[in-house]
Amino acid sequence: MINGKKVVVVMPAYRAAKTVERTWRALPHAIVDHVLLVDDASGDETAAVAAALGIEVHVHPENRGYGGNQKTCYAQALARGADIVVMVHPDYQYDPRLVTAMAAMIESEIYDVVLGSRILGGMARAGGMPAWKYAANRALTAFQNLFTGAKLSEYHSGYRAFSRHALQSLPLLANSDDFVFDNQMLVQAIGRGLALGEISCPTRYEPDSSSIGLRRSIRYGIGVLGTTRDFVLWRAGLARPGFLDFNADRYLGPPTPADGGTPRVSP
Repeated sequence: MINGKKVVVVMPAYRAAKTVERTWRALPHAIVDHVLLVDDASGDETAAVAAALGIEVHVHPENRGYGGNQKTCYAQALARGADIVVMVHPDYQYDPRLVTAMAAMIESEIYDVVLGSRILGGMARAGGMPAWKYAANRALTAFQNLFTGAKLSEYHSGYRAFSRHALQSLPLLANSDDFVFDNQMLVQAIGRGLALGEISCPTRYEPDSSSIGLRRSIRYGIGVLGTTRDFVLWRAGLARPGFLDFNADRYLGPPTPADGGTPRVSP
């Protein structure tokens, strides 16, 4: 715990048998109360390796996608009474030791969401991020900052920490089950007026680290552009995209309305 607040680490996993133990051992267990992993029908030994380490394991019988995996992760973390939830990819790409700093930023109640940024401090290129991914990251981030009004160094990091309040205030069940879930979640947080913070995070692009290829990256980029368009239209009152409908029954738990809206509970 951090000042009496329960810290839960969630690991959305897909074929992470070779890296999950190294990731788990690098976690700051002195402050982490619970670790749970959701195996998205990997078909390898990911679940068995995690269970042998004492990690709580949930296995999807069929692959639900990266976004669908996160939905299960967050629902399970909230069910276990988490006050602070940190998502750590079990591929050892992001440094697990930063969980302490990220959780502390949430505990301070200054931030609702904290991102581990690969861009701050030049960590992305130093860690081996391919040049084309770096260029796409910078271009998409600049585009989204322009149209959302936020000033983030990147929108595409998979290393994230959330307060319980944040997870219960976003209609996460309305989001995609694919990779664009991450981007929709941040745009929801901006639309809700949640406080977003960032911390510089070193990364490792190694053979065993998971990474989407060019075709999936293009698909993700198109999704980011669509998410941004929907946000602009929603803010102007010209459209009501489902993932930005804060009064719909699409929550993981009872939300805390940011602007006086009526809280709803997902069925």
